Amino acid sequence: MRIDIVTIFPEMVEPYTNGSILGRAQKNKKVTIKTHQLRKWTSDKHNTVDDKPFGGGPGMVMKIEPFDKALKSFKLPKKNSRIILTSARGKEFTQEDAKRLGKYKRLVFLCGRYEGVDERVATQLADEELSVGPYVLTGGELAAMVMTDAIVRHIPGVLGKGESLEEVHGSFPQYTRPEVYKKWKTPEVLLSGNHAKIEEWRRGLAGTK
Repeated sequence: MRIDIVTIFPEMVEPYTNGSILGRAQKNKKVTIKTHQLRKWTSDKHNTVDDKPFGGGPGMVMKIEPFDKALKSFKLPKKNSRIILTSARGKEFTQEDAKRLGKYKRLVFLCGRYEGVDERVATQLADEELSVGPYVLTGGELAAMVMTDAIVRHIPGVLGKGESLEEVHGSFPQYTRPEVYKKWKTPEVLLSGNHAKIEEWRRGLAGTK
């Protein structure tokens, strides 16, 4: 898989995508993650990516032209690729979306900023708009990183063990040594060695706090 992230702040994204599990996945050639400076596809001397909104209103709106030129330069295949606009108005990203998008060979994230992005980016360039929650961020970079992380985890071989995918059993409380710390004890069932009872206990608590 290859993932391209188009942003005016690549320096925000690269430390995360090049570190830890994502960095290791790239070194092991499980995925390629490229971050692109949107200003590269501007045509004026100031590398302008935004302008005043038609009809008036506060703030600035990101222009369609740089995004369009960026996508054309990528020469995306007609099949097995997906263009995603990070958007507070978009459908909320879920684990099912992570699994679905993990099956594509090429993903492109378009990161918005300022007061938003020209609506034609959403309607004419992107395949879908996705949000990471019912709140507004200052930009789409964090959303792109969250979704990239969740998607890459589903690529075979990235985590090493299928059990590391929490959705296999659901999320449940975890404990490690010491068994007792400041009178706070580890549940006895986890120390019993009875794997059937441990599994039953975990299933009963999956998804709870």
